Amino acid sequence: MLKFYYSRLSVNARRVWITLLEKNLEFEPILMKLNGDQFQPDFLKLNPFHHIPVLIDHDFTVFESLAILDYLEAKYPNPSFIPTEAKAIAKVRTIELVTVNELPPASIVLMKDMLDVQVEEKKLEQAKQKMATTLEYFEDNLDDNEPYFIGEKLTYADIVAGTAVASIPLLGIPLEPYPKVNQWCENLQQRSSWQQTAPTPEDIETSKAIMKAILQRR
Repeated sequence: MLKFYYSRLSVNARRVWITLLEKNLEFEPILMKLNGDQFQPDFLKLNPFHHIPVLIDHDFTVFESLAILDYLEAKYPNPSFIPTEAKAIAKVRTIELVTVNELPPASIVLMKDMLDVQVEEKKLEQAKQKMATTLEYFEDNLDDNEPYFIGEKLTYADIVAGTAVASIPLLGIPLEPYPKVNQWCENLQQRSSWQQTAPTPEDIETSKAIMKAILQRR
């Protein structure tokens, strides 16, 4: 059986968690508290870079969320979350990479501000602009008449971007100025996998002290 190391507050882990559920795969979830357990020798043997998610499939271990998604798609292809048409593949990959390259740096700055960790005003404004640019890009790539980025088919574009965008309002950035993005998020939240993996208010509250300690070191 697959073993999945995760945290309920990790966007990277959530995209893998959703994929496991959407592919109807059996797996053993192993919750990481990130209170130092990620630095324990047993975990460092799995991932020397001490972060989540980590997936173990029998004698094979893989980390980095996008690598895990590709592994799951190749090993367990039904249902498939990567299209076959060239332009659609390029669109999915671009949205994935925009999400993981553009949003995290801005999110870290905004999270620092939210948790009262000192941040320069210039960096804060740059982070807000980065968020706006990314959300505008997503808005331009969604269709009013289709539920997902690639029409009616759920793909990794939705899973990767959707899990990241879901946390943006928690950082003080509203989605209402982006009506297609807002509707797309609502479409995703109707899915059972999104509902099962959504962090609770209690999860968010208990994580704040841990996140503040981590961000103060950055």
